[in-house]
Amino acid sequence: MASHSNDTAAADAATSPALAIIVPTLDEGLTIEATLRALAPLAARGVEVIVVDGGSQDATRRLAAPLASRLAASERGRARQMNAGARLTRAGTLLFLHADTRLPEGADHLVAEALAGRHRWGRFDIRLSGRHPMLAVIASAMNLRSRLTGIATGDQALFMTRAAFEAVGGFPDQPLMEDIEISRHLKRQSPPACLHARVTSSGRRWENHGVWRTVRLMWRLRWDYWRGTPVARLAKAYRDAR
Repeated sequence: MASHSNDTAAADAATSPALAIIVPTLDEGLTIEATLRALAPLAARGVEVIVVDGGSQDATRRLAAPLASRLAASERGRARQMNAGARLTRAGTLLFLHADTRLPEGADHLVAEALAGRHRWGRFDIRLSGRHPMLAVIASAMNLRSRLTGIATGDQALFMTRAAFEAVGGFPDQPLMEDIEISRHLKRQSPPACLHARVTSSGRRWENHGVWRTVRLMWRLRWDYWRGTPVARLAKAYRDAR
């Protein structure tokens, strides 16, 4: 019996992907196809690409279905969707990617190298696409702040070992700042690997709602979060401001 169990475990390990990329979506019909096509070289190397939709009313699911390794449905909420995606895979490493973000070339190798040593989790530097000249300044500030604090944002494509993910209980079930909170817990596992390679994320949030207005909003929300303001109240403030 023990031999059979060992053989089964070995077979599972042999067939499990080394890396799974989990993409939570909600009405991302304008971006999801390009995002998944950009991941095709990684998928060809055996990376599992899982799209977890939170109830899109547009063409997101139809466009994602032929391009993802798996397409799943979940309760709405980025944290819930990412946790649901993690449950669908046996991959030893998990990477959580926003639907409007592109990974750098060879991201799978970069992640594997980063986690081969003492690091159990990490993130990429970020570049914001768009026309406004302040987007480059905002991205640089995000990267510097992350290095100084050891806290990462979801825009920076968080990655971690499955063991680290499970040790902290996954993403907290909250409607906002789930990336900040999981970073706090992951810091107890190890310092983050802060990769200089850059993901490219859309600057549409800043441009659509006003760069300075969005910067002020995000800093105010972060400040209120650190002061202990209930997350539900912060999420409402974020929705009302959009």
